[in-house]
Amino acid sequence: MSAASRVINFGAGPSALPDSVLQEATKGLLNFENTGIGIAEISHRSPEFTSYLAGVEALIRQQLGVPSTHSIFFTQGGGTGQFSAVVLNLLARHRLLYPDLRDEERGLDYVLTGSWSKAAHTEGLRLGGGQVNIVVDGRLHSKDAKSFDNIPPHASFKFSPNPALIYYCENETVHGVQFNHAPESIDSEGKSVEGTFPFHLLPQGQLAPLVGDYSSSFMSRPIPRLADHAVIYAGAQKNIGPAGLTILIVRNDCIVDVDAAAKLGAQPIPITLSYKTLADGKSVYNTPPVLAIYISGLVLKRNSELGGVKYYERVNKKKAEKVYEVVREGEEKGVFRGHVQEGSRSWMNIVFVVLGDGKEKAFLQGAEEKGMTGLKGHRSVGGIRISLYNAITEEQTDKLVAYIREFLESQ
Repeated sequence: MSAASRVINFGAGPSALPDSVLQEATKGLLNFENTGIGIAEISHRSPEFTSYLAGVEALIRQQLGVPSTHSIFFTQGGGTGQFSAVVLNLLARHRLLYPDLRDEERGLDYVLTGSWSKAAHTEGLRLGGGQVNIVVDGRLHSKDAKSFDNIPPHASFKFSPNPALIYYCENETVHGVQFNHAPESIDSEGKSVEGTFPFHLLPQGQLAPLVGDYSSSFMSRPIPRLADHAVIYAGAQKNIGPAGLTILIVRNDCIVDVDAAAKLGAQPIPITLSYKTLADGKSVYNTPPVLAIYISGLVLKRNSELGGVKYYERVNKKKAEKVYEVVREGEEKGVFRGHVQEGSRSWMNIVFVVLGDGKEKAFLQGAEEKGMTGLKGHRSVGGIRISLYNAITEEQTDKLVAYIREFLESQ
């Protein structure tokens, strides 16, 4: 199949990758870095691959402005694996910091804004062993009092005074809810910037154990207050690579001796989930997802040439605005019904319902006839979901918008 015959993939993940990157990757499959060995065959401890891995780390550090206080790791397991790893590692840290606390006094804080933060909270309940606190539940602030359709107001956030972990999901792919990425959560007059994560409300006088799940927005725009996070993690399969790779940015004080913590009563941690294992082994303690790292490196190099996250911030904003505008037109005509409240809408995943019997099926069929796929909503909520990850171009977005207007005119 030629590049010209490829469909436009608006799927939520694994998602589209740039054609130029895929073409370059085929060369590496046969001969990586002039070794005469393909990237899928080469040793993960070879000097050629470890040098490449260091280069991928440098590209992330440079483009996101990751400070020296934080380390970058590459591993498997996706965001779901990190639901477990962050709990175990940060509970071990908490045990070392506060060895005399009882288990029931070691709290975990979760901000619930959609399906993925709800799943992370469920895992926290399984592994936490102490108090698992819901900081805020977006469903209580929704239009129907039961759906995830908003980022709750800052006044509703209630953090624990000394939790082991504070978790939030920056972008919820299923429900299309995303935090505002304004650089500060309060303005120059001291007023809350609603829709942002309320950094100003975090427990004071300590290095906050803040965990940001950035799986579906990583490298799509700058990360506010990155240095204030204990852990940021992301599955690669949305914006920068194929499935199988998870990228971690971990503050150095969170890389702790988990065996020493276990001797004090902490839950033992499987060796490949330990951040110290990743640090000591420089991400190659065991075989990492070599091919996924290679392709992600090609994407990151291309990103750098285009202008990095600032470039994508501009482009992704324009793409989202174009799609939301045509969805609004559909709402005014009574053909569409949007889901997310104003001010909480995702740039990455735009969700809505096509009203009327058989209309959703007709919408999806018409899009496929024009070479556009992956538009069906998540099985848990239905409807339509348009994912506008980095590899989706403005031109491709314009084609989708034109099709949607054509569909509206036919109704």
